[in-house]
Amino acid sequence: MENKNCFYTFVLNLKPIKMERKKIIYYVSTGLLTMLLLFSAGMYFFNHEEVAGIFTAFGYPTYIIYPYAIAKILGLIAIWFVSSKNLKEWAYAGFFFAFVLAFFAHVMVGDGEQMGAVIALVLLAVSYIYKEKK
Repeated sequence: MENKNCFYTFVLNLKPIKMERKKIIYYVSTGLLTMLLLFSAGMYFFNHEEVAGIFTAFGYPTYIIYPYAIAKILGLIAIWFVSSKNLKEWAYAGFFFAFVLAFFAHVMVGDGEQMGAVIALVLLAVSYIYKEKK
Protein backbone atom coordinates (compact mmCIF):
# COMPACT_ATOMS: atom_id res chain seq x y z
CA MET A 1 0.00 0.00 0.00
CA GLU A 2 2.80 2.39 0.84
CA ASN A 3 4.47 1.78 -2.53
CA LYS A 4 1.27 2.84 -4.25
CA ASN A 5 1.20 6.09 -2.27
CA CYS A 6 4.85 6.73 -3.16
CA PHE A 7 4.02 6.21 -6.83
CA TYR A 8 1.19 8.71 -6.71
CA THR A 9 3.20 11.19 -4.68
CA PHE A 10 6.49 11.13 -6.60
CA VAL A 11 5.67 9.98 -10.13
CA LEU A 12 2.42 11.86 -10.55
CA ASN A 13 3.61 14.73 -8.31
CA LEU A 14 0.51 14.58 -6.12
CA LYS A 15 0.84 16.00 -2.67
CA PRO A 16 -1.12 14.58 0.22
CA ILE A 17 -3.81 16.95 1.43
CA LYS A 18 -3.49 17.90 5.07
CA MET A 19 -6.06 20.24 6.51
CA GLU A 20 -5.58 22.04 9.75
CA ARG A 21 -8.14 21.68 12.49
CA LYS A 22 -9.17 25.33 12.06
CA LYS A 23 -9.87 24.91 8.36
CA ILE A 24 -11.95 21.81 9.01
CA ILE A 25 -14.01 23.65 11.63
CA TYR A 26 -14.54 26.56 9.23
CA TYR A 27 -15.59 24.42 6.28
CA VAL A 28 -17.87 22.16 8.34
CA SER A 29 -19.64 25.05 10.06
CA THR A 30 -19.95 27.08 6.86
CA GLY A 31 -21.12 24.01 4.96
CA LEU A 32 -23.82 23.24 7.53
CA LEU A 33 -24.88 26.88 7.53
CA THR A 34 -25.06 26.78 3.74
CA MET A 35 -27.25 23.68 3.80
CA LEU A 36 -29.57 25.30 6.35
CA LEU A 37 -29.90 28.49 4.31
CA LEU A 38 -30.36 26.67 1.00
CA PHE A 39 -33.09 24.54 2.57
CA SER A 40 -34.72 27.72 3.87
CA ALA A 41 -34.51 29.48 0.50
CA GLY A 42 -35.83 26.36 -1.21
CA MET A 43 -38.81 26.37 1.12
CA TYR A 44 -39.46 30.00 0.24
CA PHE A 45 -39.46 29.21 -3.49
CA PHE A 46 -41.13 25.79 -3.61
CA ASN A 47 -43.46 25.81 -0.60
CA HIS A 48 -44.65 29.39 -0.84
CA GLU A 49 -48.15 28.84 0.61
CA GLU A 50 -46.88 27.39 3.88
CA VAL A 51 -44.19 30.03 4.23
CA ALA A 52 -46.75 32.76 3.46
CA GLY A 53 -48.89 31.43 6.32
CA ILE A 54 -45.93 31.60 8.69
CA PHE A 55 -45.02 35.12 7.57
CA THR A 56 -48.63 36.20 8.04
CA ALA A 57 -48.60 34.76 11.58
CA PHE A 58 -45.49 36.83 12.29
CA GLY A 59 -47.17 39.93 10.92
CA TYR A 60 -44.76 40.19 7.99
CA PRO A 61 -45.95 41.03 4.47
CA THR A 62 -45.83 38.06 2.13
CA TYR A 63 -44.30 40.01 -0.75
CA ILE A 64 -40.87 39.87 0.94
CA ILE A 65 -40.63 36.06 0.73
CA TYR A 66 -39.01 35.86 -2.71
CA PRO A 67 -36.59 38.80 -2.21
CA TYR A 68 -35.61 37.34 1.17
CA ALA A 69 -34.82 33.97 -0.43
CA ILE A 70 -32.74 35.69 -3.11
CA ALA A 71 -30.91 37.70 -0.43
CA LYS A 72 -30.03 34.47 1.40
CA ILE A 73 -28.59 32.94 -1.75
CA LEU A 74 -26.63 36.11 -2.58
CA GLY A 75 -25.25 36.17 0.97
CA LEU A 76 -24.05 32.60 0.59
CA ILE A 77 -22.40 33.47 -2.72
CA ALA A 78 -20.64 36.37 -1.00
CA ILE A 79 -19.38 34.16 1.82
CA TRP A 80 -18.11 31.37 -0.42
CA PHE A 81 -16.96 32.99 -3.65
CA VAL A 82 -16.37 36.74 -3.30
CA SER A 83 -12.88 37.84 -2.31
CA SER A 84 -13.91 41.25 -0.97
CA LYS A 85 -13.63 41.26 2.82
CA ASN A 86 -16.12 44.12 3.13
CA LEU A 87 -18.77 42.22 1.19
CA LYS A 88 -18.21 39.12 3.32
CA GLU A 89 -18.56 41.22 6.47
CA TRP A 90 -21.87 42.61 5.20
CA ALA A 91 -23.10 39.11 4.39
CA TYR A 92 -22.20 37.86 7.87
CA ALA A 93 -23.83 40.94 9.44
CA GLY A 94 -27.00 40.48 7.38
CA PHE A 95 -27.27 36.84 8.39
CA PHE A 96 -26.65 37.76 12.04
CA PHE A 97 -29.50 40.25 12.11
CA ALA A 98 -31.78 37.91 10.17
CA PHE A 99 -31.17 35.06 12.64
CA VAL A 100 -31.57 37.26 15.72
CA LEU A 101 -34.82 38.71 14.37
CA ALA A 102 -36.04 35.22 13.40
CA PHE A 103 -35.33 34.01 16.93
CA PHE A 104 -37.32 36.81 18.52
CA ALA A 105 -40.14 36.50 15.97
CA HIS A 106 -40.58 32.84 16.92
CA VAL A 107 -40.39 33.67 20.63
CA MET A 108 -42.98 36.45 20.33
CA VAL A 109 -45.40 34.27 18.36
CA GLY A 110 -44.80 31.40 20.77
CA ASP A 111 -44.63 28.62 18.19
CA GLY A 112 -41.56 26.98 19.77
CA GLU A 113 -39.59 26.98 16.52
CA GLN A 114 -36.75 29.23 17.64
CA MET A 115 -34.13 26.46 17.82
CA GLY A 116 -33.49 26.72 14.07
CA ALA A 117 -32.45 30.33 14.53
CA VAL A 118 -30.25 29.41 17.51
CA ILE A 119 -28.51 26.67 15.52
CA ALA A 120 -28.04 29.09 12.62
CA LEU A 121 -26.55 31.70 14.98
CA VAL A 122 -24.10 29.19 16.44
CA LEU A 123 -23.02 27.99 12.99
CA LEU A 124 -22.69 31.60 11.82
CA ALA A 125 -20.59 32.55 14.85
CA VAL A 126 -18.27 29.56 14.43
CA SER A 127 -17.92 30.24 10.70
CA TYR A 128 -17.18 33.92 11.33
CA ILE A 129 -14.62 33.24 14.07
CA TYR A 130 -12.75 30.66 12.03
CA LYS A 131 -12.91 32.44 8.66
CA GLU A 132 -9.86 34.53 9.56
CA LYS A 133 -8.00 31.57 10.99
CA LYS A 134 -8.26 29.28 7.96
